[in-house]
This record gives sequence, structure tokens and C-alpha cells, in this order.
Amino acid sequence: MRTKTLRKNRINVVTLGCSKNVYDSEVLMGQLRANKKDVVHEEEGNIVVINTCGFIANAKEESVNTILDFVRQKEEGKVEKVFVTGCLSERYKPDLEKEIPDVDAYFGTTDLPNLLKALGADYKHELLGERITTTPKNYAYLKIAEGCDRPCSFCAIPLMRGKHRSTPVEELVLEAEKLAAKGVKELILIAQDLTYYGLDLYKKRNLADLLRALAKVEGIEWIRLHYAFPTGFPMDVLEVMRQEPKICNYIDIPLQHISDPILKSMRRGTTQEKTTRLLKEFREAVPDMAIRTTLIVGYPGEKESDFEVLKSWVQEMRFERLGCFTYSHEENTHAYALEDDVPEEVKQQRANEIMELQAQISWELNQEKIGKTFNCVIDRKEGNYFVGRTEFDSPDVDNEVLIDASKYYLKQGDFAQITITEAADFDLYGIPSN
Repeated sequence: MRTKTLRKNRINVVTLGCSKNVYDSEVLMGQLRANKKDVVHEEEGNIVVINTCGFIANAKEESVNTILDFVRQKEEGKVEKVFVTGCLSERYKPDLEKEIPDVDAYFGTTDLPNLLKALGADYKHELLGERITTTPKNYAYLKIAEGCDRPCSFCAIPLMRGKHRSTPVEELVLEAEKLAAKGVKELILIAQDLTYYGLDLYKKRNLADLLRALAKVEGIEWIRLHYAFPTGFPMDVLEVMRQEPKICNYIDIPLQHISDPILKSMRRGTTQEKTTRLLKEFREAVPDMAIRTTLIVGYPGEKESDFEVLKSWVQEMRFERLGCFTYSHEENTHAYALEDDVPEEVKQQRANEIMELQAQISWELNQEKIGKTFNCVIDRKEGNYFVGRTEFDSPDVDNEVLIDASKYYLKQGDFAQITITEAADFDLYGIPSN
């Protein structure tokens, strides 16, 4: 048996999946640091905590492969302990314990105190908003709610995250103030459903009031909205967006599909007519808003005619930003009872068609930006370019503005006025304007 190393325990937190998981890992790391633990993010450590994703097939596969990889490293003596937390662990804990028994312990999405205990740490309730951010220093995610009450047929999130639970406004403001004190300038608001915010605590949709409160935080310059839901959208949010310069003219609103039979089967609570009207209201209220959406193709029963309706609607709506996923048949969801009858190659072909269509739309919209000047935040330097974003772009998923680093010097985290000189499908090229 291998003798235990004498070196100081270093905990390596590995994050998979969405921005909600990034946030959860940051909170875990903040707690560990407050317990005087040596903690790193995705670097070498003799104790490993894997924060998994269990949303769709690809994500689950990545999570399982990561667990197996670290278990192999444990067998080889490169790491001593492997702990697994997050959505995959919440959803499949009994199966995982049986199939991969060499993991030291599995924890669910609400098991943070128990996970800390296993790591020799205490859960500190007083650490409100204290976390170690892993994003570039100029932006951070702010999770305003946990869980989801929506009944979407394809989605396993409520199984893994539970019912919707809003975080009180004053706690979020305090967290924002602490982030601003560390140099964060952009808050990216995340939740499974931003638009449901406040219904449980305040008995009304309270996102607009939260935005007003966050906009008062000194040092925060941009506030960005991710993951809104189309049904019951609180229209007073658009008023705040129009009036408050800190709220980016940007919204991420996953619409999933537009053919009425598919929307009905998806249990989305809306129709093509209602959705189109909502987007028209968005554009009327905030004319230069960038709307990002995501779509699912290959849902059970999606006929060629449903797909054609979706395609022509994408062409008509000309979304500034759009992502497309193939349907993943998830057990214990409402749609799992349906036959997964669209062949995999057809799903992929449909997704490719949507993205080709979007690439052309994006290229055309980007050409209109040439010669215009935008306020950009500089996220990083990569190769020969400084990489920035406009207020119409979220990190990792949207367009980037590239500035030649051999000719110009810009500082990460600073805002700069950039004049666009050239535009591709998803990238803009620019120069600092005097």
C-alpha cells in the first residue's frame, strides 16, 4: 500500500458545465479558503473535487470521463482523494456509487456543508457573497436564484436543482458590492429563469427592482441578463434597461422552438404568435437590444414541416446571437415517454442548417458595424490580439472584438472606445479611437 505523502493537502476544484456550476465552484473555493485550506482551480492538487454537469448526453459523458480520469490518477498514486459533486452526482448518485466505487464520496447540489466536512472544513454562514472568482477579473457571474418551477418536457434541471428559490435583493447587493471592491466591473446575472425572480419571496416578479438596486453599486459598469423565460416576462425590465445605462441592451432568452405543435409538446406555455409579439415588444422598447436565443432541433415528433417553420422564423427574426442544440432524450423528464424518433444524423443536419443560416445573418449584421465606434471591455490578450467585447456580447458565447496587439496597447479589464474596421461571421476587428 502506498504511503501517505507528507506534503500539505492541496484541493483542486474542477468545474464542468454551465455558469451556474462556475458560481457554485467559486462559493466552494471561498469556503475552503476561509477554512485556511490550500485550494486551486483546475491545477494540480492531491485532493480533487469534480463539480459535474448532468444536463444532456454530451455533458454527462464529459463528466463521467473526467471522473474516470481522476480515479485512474488515484490508482496511479498521482492524487489521494477524489470527491464528486454537482448535477450529475445529484441525479445519478446511486448508479455512480455502484459503477465507479473508487470515488471517495459523492455529493448533490445542496450538499455543500457535507462536502466541506469531508474536506475537513466547516460551512461558514457568515460568508455572504465571499467567493474566489475564476473568471477574468473584470466580470463575474451573480446567481440570483436556484432551481426552476417550469414544467418544460425536455429538461432535467428541476430534478437536479429543485424548486425555484430567489436570493433576497439585499444579499445580492452586498455580494455585488464585494465583487466591485475586488475590481469586477460587469455582473452577469444568471438563474435557471431570471424572469421568475422574486415570486417566492416578494409575491411578485421583482427582477426590475433588483436591477435598479444593483445599478446603484459603485464600480459596477455593466449588468447583463442571462436565461430569461418568454412566458410571463416582466415588461418593466425593459423600462429599466432603457432608462439605466448600466443595464446592457442585451438579453439571453432561450426560446427552444417556434412550431406550435412542438411548443405544446415541450410544455412551453406559449405559441409562435405570442413569442413573435413578445420579441417585437422587446425591439420597440429597446431598439438597439441584442437578443440571444437557443433552439433545440430533433425533438420527438419534429416533422420536416416543423423544422421548415423554425428555419423561416429564424430567417425572419434575424437574431443577433443564436445557438442550436440537438435534442437529448433524458430519463425522468416528461418527454422521455415520447419516442425519440428523429434520427441522430437528421438532428445534426438540422442543427447545421440553422447555424449556417445564423452565420449569414450574423455576418450581415456585423457588416453594418464597420466604421462605427463601440465601448468595449478588454477581457484578455490572446496570441497577437487583445480580445474585447461590446455591451451586446457575453463572454465565451458571443462575438469578440479583436485589436492588433503589435500596434496598440490595451489593459485587461479596462473599457476602450474601439472603431470597427473589419467584420467576419462572429468576430469584429477594430482599432482604438482617440
